[in-house]
Amino acid sequence: MRRHRITARPGWRTTVEEQGVVYPLTRHPDGSLRPYWDESAYYSFSLAEVEALEAVVAELHEMCLAAAAHIVDHGRFADLGITDARLAGLVAESWRRRDELPSVYGRFDLRYDGRGPAAMLEYNADTPTSLVEAASAQWFWMEDRFPDGDQWNSLHERLVDAWRRQADLLPPGAPLHFAHSAGDEIGEDLMTVAYLRETAAQAGIDTRAISMEDIGWDPLSGRFVDERYAFIRACFKLYPWEWLATDRFGGHALDTLDNGGGTGSTLWIEPAWKMLLSNKALLAVLWELFPGHPNLLPAYLDGPRELAAARGYVAKPLLGREGAGVTVHPPGTAPHGPGEPCCFQELAPLPEFDGNHVVLGAWTVEGEPAGLGIRESAGLVTDGYARFLPHVIR
Repeated sequence: MRRHRITARPGWRTTVEEQGVVYPLTRHPDGSLRPYWDESAYYSFSLAEVEALEAVVAELHEMCLAAAAHIVDHGRFADLGITDARLAGLVAESWRRRDELPSVYGRFDLRYDGRGPAAMLEYNADTPTSLVEAASAQWFWMEDRFPDGDQWNSLHERLVDAWRRQADLLPPGAPLHFAHSAGDEIGEDLMTVAYLRETAAQAGIDTRAISMEDIGWDPLSGRFVDERYAFIRACFKLYPWEWLATDRFGGHALDTLDNGGGTGSTLWIEPAWKMLLSNKALLAVLWELFPGHPNLLPAYLDGPRELAAARGYVAKPLLGREGAGVTVHPPGTAPHGPGEPCCFQELAPLPEFDGNHVVLGAWTVEGEPAGLGIRESAGLVTDGYARFLPHVIR
């Protein structure tokens, strides 16, 4: 694994915007606009490294499924902050019927420096973003800059194949709606959903676009409807389950949740059982089930334990996106104060390349390794000011 400086392509911003990355710049707190898509550098990997990382991702996914089964079998929903018995029951039913429910993709965040084993930081298994740049823009960048190169990137083909294989799990005769929140100001969620909709359309699925805010509730029929008052029988949503289950229409979503074959209900993708994998409490359950595993970091729910005096720890809210609420506690610093429930994970500082802290985003499609996206940040927490860099296989 190496970082290389390179001159950006002339007109790079227009190029990536045309490829779906309509958010190539990020506005920073000082008001300046700086590249989010950053092709002033790139990373290279050997084929052996990529094959080893693929094996790690495949094993981690299987371990996560084992942890999900443990949570359901032992009723440990409260550890995930799921205290509503009805919601817990629906998630458990969704897990037991998972083979009947479409489930498409996820993204592991990994710490990897090219020397030691990769370590799992979290699994974004419900609403992962940065997909368009990983699947599309960086592939076209490689074709421009390294036309004879290769890349860990089979995302597009695998997504189309996944929709094609799972089409029979969708309600017959009904379009699949694709929804994102209109509150997305920069267009990332919009383009992620648009891209996924395109992959579904290429698989022969009839699709419709809608915003979450335009989904209506018809009290007469007891159904969710779109702007045309058509029944929403199936919907892919880039909208976290913890929001869907608790917002103003949350009760209706639970009343009409299709966990496999329900008539008059709505099938949501990703399914409710993905709540088990996208919750940071999963990290502690994994360490409990697989203590000492080389691709895991020690993690606990009841406090940092020995981590506070040893290597330090990171306190991660059980639910959160883009590093929100994450606090870093090196050894000897003030302990984490009271607040929302957290998972306490051993501090494993992100590796530094040319002064940049790097995290690998390893994608899965139908649970199989499918591609890589790389983000750099100025600090130890990968937040909304991180940059996306492309990669090649040497």
